[in-house]
Amino acid sequence: MPSSLRYMLLVLFLPGLFISCGQSNRSPEVASEQFIVKDFNPIANWKQGLTLFLDYAEAMKQGFVIPGIQQVEGGFFNLEFKLKNTGKVPQNFAFKIYYQNESYKFPERDGADSTRQHPCAWENFYGSWEDVTKTFTETGAIPADNDFHIVKSQFRIVGNPRNERQYFDQDKNDRWKRNLRVGNYSFLLVVATVEMVKQKQIPENVQNISLKNEQGFVNPYFYFLYGAGKSLKNTIVQKYQEVLTVVARPDPGSGIYINPSAYSKEEADKSKTDCCGQDPALYNKAAFEQFVHFIDPTTKMNNIPVIADVLNDNYSRMDYNWNKRFYRKEELVAITASVAPHPCQTVISDPVKHTITIRNPKSEFGKWQKQNVGVITRHGMTFGKYTVKCKLSELLNKNNMWNGLTNAIWLITQSQADWNFRRDCNKNGYMANYYGGQQDPRVKNVGYSEIDFEILKTVPYCPSWVLPPAYSNGIDDQNNVLNWNVPFPEEILADDDKIMVSCTNWDMACWQPSEFHDGCYPVRYDEKIFWAHRWDKSYRALTQKTPERDDELFGSSFYYFQIDWQPDKIIWRIGPSKDKMHVVGYMDDKVTSIPNNQMLLIITQEFHNTKWWVGSAYSQDNIPFPKVDYVGEIQELTIE
Repeated sequence: MPSSLRYMLLVLFLPGLFISCGQSNRSPEVASEQFIVKDFNPIANWKQGLTLFLDYAEAMKQGFVIPGIQQVEGGFFNLEFKLKNTGKVPQNFAFKIYYQNESYKFPERDGADSTRQHPCAWENFYGSWEDVTKTFTETGAIPADNDFHIVKSQFRIVGNPRNERQYFDQDKNDRWKRNLRVGNYSFLLVVATVEMVKQKQIPENVQNISLKNEQGFVNPYFYFLYGAGKSLKNTIVQKYQEVLTVVARPDPGSGIYINPSAYSKEEADKSKTDCCGQDPALYNKAAFEQFVHFIDPTTKMNNIPVIADVLNDNYSRMDYNWNKRFYRKEELVAITASVAPHPCQTVISDPVKHTITIRNPKSEFGKWQKQNVGVITRHGMTFGKYTVKCKLSELLNKNNMWNGLTNAIWLITQSQADWNFRRDCNKNGYMANYYGGQQDPRVKNVGYSEIDFEILKTVPYCPSWVLPPAYSNGIDDQNNVLNWNVPFPEEILADDDKIMVSCTNWDMACWQPSEFHDGCYPVRYDEKIFWAHRWDKSYRALTQKTPERDDELFGSSFYYFQIDWQPDKIIWRIGPSKDKMHVVGYMDDKVTSIPNNQMLLIITQEFHNTKWWVGSAYSQDNIPFPKVDYVGEIQELTIE
């Protein structure tokens, strides 16, 4: 049997053998005309299995790095493979390592033409040597002695792996502006003769991934696995048979940093604690900041002057109707929702329990307040499955009366600067600003993005011609309870014990999706139908609502909420355990523009103005001020 045929059969047979038996992650022998490669292992010094948790220790300085300096000695993966020179004289060979995130990527090949690169494949997170000008590395002379020789090198996975200038600040590469992604990473080894490299038979923009051609960046995975590089002579391409799974677990117990843009150092120092403040140690290690809401002054409420513990004082709908009906206008308290005047008092990080407690503080007569509270992560990411385990405040009491809170878990743009712009909108553009009316200009790209869980007491259905529900206002008649204590419509009482899990994507009204609509329309996912709503074609967000029992979500010691943000879709899930979650919202790139910029996660308890939620049964103005603190606990956040 000719040697070339024997090698071909070996290549075809061995990968299946290794994968099916699961006994080795070593690559099989692959032969070219002048050399053979085998036993490729890109992470030879990573001995802790195939899962790696991101190291937050140095992340504020340079963004995430894989592996971290505390995880592997020296902070680099050791790359190894074996090479046999089958020629007649010693030769020098050239090699290069590539990596790519496989969990959150576009396919390398265009679906309509498999010979072409997918138009978004350049967005995938891939890289090679940290120094992009280091193209192929030479092995040194390999003797023609019919033996395999071990070739070694080092590399690590870093942010902004193509060294794109948009992520630089002057001459400094701010790698954190394009942080590496969580999920599975694959590894690709390319070995060639030195002549192949020097003669540029491998294009310069594949050797140096920071270079572009006329169409843009060339994804090396496309080039070597499906494009012209697949048939190169004297070149061997091997894909590692395992993937490295990268998971982020920001620790709620690592402290809370107070951003100087929110509170001055003088203010922060007055109320700082060992686990909350502006100390340099907290700056480096804390995974969360105190979140300070923007309060729109136009959202002023005229609130009833009542303080009550709605959740525990047997506050009823009759109480609500009485207070709504019989307080005179001049007795009402004109306020907006507020934020903490001092940091660290309403957000507490516990390093022992590894939790964060957030609390909306109680109100006092003459010191009226409905204060919004929350925390925000400090390290931006693009895509990921964000799972929050938490015990947020209950929203309804045993009479199904609402306490006025909205529990929210949401992703928001890390920056609206040019470096964090979304993908271009090529059909009429995005609305230019988050705040702005229908006359706001349209632009090709924006930095704003937001994906929300907002959980509150509102109506479950899409707005329609029947909106709002036909509520009876009642009559000012203190002598006849039936005149002022009017019941809600039956359609509202049908969901009396339920709150609405509202799932929203702020797509900034980009018309590019093929099924972009306004109004109310169905979106199908598996066997479920979710009704999506957009007020008009200039409205910047698409929302779906699912009714769920308040006792289920917030009556137990914890519950799970998940935003699964992928390049082409968003899936919202909730459940009592991580393995028992159900879908409560779904949108894909056919109906909405999926953001591809870097975002942060926020967890809040806030007093929404119910004018934002047309048709709601209860008005925030007529909900009492809190008599006690409303407390929530964040127990765990996993991004994978």
